[in-house]
Amino acid sequence: MTNFVSQPVTVQSITVSDGDTVLQNLTSDVLPEWTKVFGTTEPGTTFGPGQSGLVWIDAVVDSMDQVPDTLENRISVTLANPSPPILPASLTYSIAPVTVDKVEPVRISPPLRGERWVDGNGCCSVTAHRGAVSPLNGKLWAPERFAIDWVQLDAENRLFTGDKTSTASYPYFGDDVMAVADGRVVAVVDGLPEQTPGANPSGLSVDQYGGNHVVQDIGNGHYAFYAHLQTGSTSRVKVGDELKTGDVLGLLGNSGNTDSPHLHFHVMDGIDPLVSNGLPFEFESFDTTGKFASSDAVDRLLDVSAPAQLEPGVTTEARTNEMPMFMDVVSFPS
Repeated sequence: MTNFVSQPVTVQSITVSDGDTVLQNLTSDVLPEWTKVFGTTEPGTTFGPGQSGLVWIDAVVDSMDQVPDTLENRISVTLANPSPPILPASLTYSIAPVTVDKVEPVRISPPLRGERWVDGNGCCSVTAHRGAVSPLNGKLWAPERFAIDWVQLDAENRLFTGDKTSTASYPYFGDDVMAVADGRVVAVVDGLPEQTPGANPSGLSVDQYGGNHVVQDIGNGHYAFYAHLQTGSTSRVKVGDELKTGDVLGLLGNSGNTDSPHLHFHVMDGIDPLVSNGLPFEFESFDTTGKFASSDAVDRLLDVSAPAQLEPGVTTEARTNEMPMFMDVVSFPS
């Protein structure tokens, strides 16, 4: 959205509809967490003169059969300095009808094996992944909107034991990372160093953010991106290799823009991990075994070597053809 008037305008609500059916209603109390006003770092819904921004929409239906052809967006705003009748104090009107892409998510195998894997930064709220919309080559790109950062808890639900600045303190460091589908390797980066856990690195160029990584063409315009792999581990594959589902293509590492060992995984519509848009995907099977009590509890994993704060009473539930959600703890087939 862009504010074209010469005074501040505050968005009060946005209603997303399929005809007469309301699918989502973002009111002033929740809008700030779904809004990013360009040129600011604090959450808010006030757009200065000429200022632009984004609002994330998660309109929900019960089944693929109910996915609408078009989403209608109705917006209500207030003006800081109204001048009726041309500029009244408040306005409500429809903007930006959206044609819905009805292509079903690609179904893939998990890139990891074993128990207690944490979806540390996934769908569906405006996390660092979903909020990473970048202006590159004259367009806005959202490659990470369905990305997941995977870390693993030990048997006592800890992320690490001992010195948190040592990769050896993270038991899952060096775990196999596997191809999620059959497909050809189209990009490989290796030779970037492991970062020191516990802090975000500095001095990286944009093309080093993914660290050592592999991009795989898994067909029909879908590309799988496996990032932050261990130094030297991606040398086992090269561009042009045809991988089968389950083939090991690298080891979980801590290279690139990372503050602890993890696998960053997403599916995108192009080869370039930055100049592309993220696509939804579903894992063929996994078990949900727990859930974090809050996003703060996820953040605290890096602070101290202590058991994670999980919601009580969560029972194991088998899932098929679904995407794990942010803060889920899951087990993948071994």
